[in-house]
Parts: sequence; structure tokens; C-alpha cells
Amino acid sequence: MFESFGVLNFWTYLAGLVLIIIVPGPNSLYVLKSSTSHGTRAGYRAALGVFTGDAALIFLSFIGVASVIKASPTLFMIVRYLGAAYLLYLGCKILYATFWQKKMPSTDDQPVVVKSEKIFTRALILSLTNPKAILFYISFFIQFIDFSYSHAWVPYLVLASILELVSFMYLSLLIFSGYLIARFLREKQVLAKLGNCTVGTFFMGFAAKLAIFSH
Repeated sequence: MFESFGVLNFWTYLAGLVLIIIVPGPNSLYVLKSSTSHGTRAGYRAALGVFTGDAALIFLSFIGVASVIKASPTLFMIVRYLGAAYLLYLGCKILYATFWQKKMPSTDDQPVVVKSEKIFTRALILSLTNPKAILFYISFFIQFIDFSYSHAWVPYLVLASILELVSFMYLSLLIFSGYLIARFLREKQVLAKLGNCTVGTFFMGFAAKLAIFSH
């Protein structure tokens, strides 16, 4: 379908891409958490951080930096442990905010304002420190690029655009699902705390898996 743009086996790429994106991970979980806790705008700010991180990793893959990181066990280990440490930090922060942090009461029924740059930055860091994403771009992603094509950046751009589009559709589904969940939990504080506790525990579990069980 996109052979004229240097893309190989497009439908195989699309099927594999969809399956990879819908598998739960820290990026999608953070987008869902942002939407549930702070609304759809916050969810899209988190999604923007994920999109930016994906774009940066695709560019690094294009210029060969991602391959260098993967080829160096030390560099790859540093990225892996940085990602695990950040996931652990987010998990602990969520649990702390759920059970111990005193919430400031809002005045005149105005919602508490959340700094947008924090949500974007956290999502961006999660994306950039995800070693599985690096592996994705230097193992799965490049299998569908015809390197004999005269302009190598064209298939990269095509595949990246498709990835971002599929990711946008999936994250949008999560964002609006999070909004509906938030409306349901608004008057059910016990369930809300249980949900936050579950999310925080998942982040800590991702951190443990990344630090201990990844190779």
C-alpha cells in the first residue's frame, strides 16, 4: 500500500502496532490517571507528552542514537534504571497524595488548578525513559523500512505518522473513559482512593519489573 514511500508490509506493521499500543503500560496508565484526576484537558496534555516522547525516540532511531544505546549494555542499563526510578517515584507520589497529603479546600467551588507543565513533563519523561520503547524503534519499527529507498526519512515519517495517529485514537479513548470514570467516582471517595491506590501500585510494579526482571 505504501511501497512507493519505502514502507514494507504495511498491514503487518499496522496489526502489530495496534496490538503493541493497546497493551497496558506506564504511558497509557498515566494518561488515564491524568484524565481521571484532572479532566480531559490534563489527559490530552499527558498524551501530548507521550506523542512528543515518541517523536523524539523516532528521531533518535533515525539518526542511530537508539541503536548506540541498545548496543551499549551500560547505557541501556542506565536508561532502564532511570525509567524504573521515575516509575517508582510516580507510584509513591500517587499513594502519598491519596492517603497522607492534605487536600486544600477549594474556595467558591473553584477547582484546584494543576500545573499543565508538570503533567506534560512527567508524561514526556515516562516516554523517553522507557527502554521497551527504544527496543520497539530499533527492532520492530525498522523491519518495515526499505533502506534502499532514496530518501530514508520518508518511510520513517510515514510510519511515525501512522503510529501517532493510532496512539492518538487509543489515548483519546482512554481520556474520555477516564472522564466518565471520574464522574462516577466523584461522590464515591472510597472507590476513588481504591482506584488511585491501584494505579500507584501498578506504577511501582512496572518499576520493579523494569529494574529486576528486564534483561
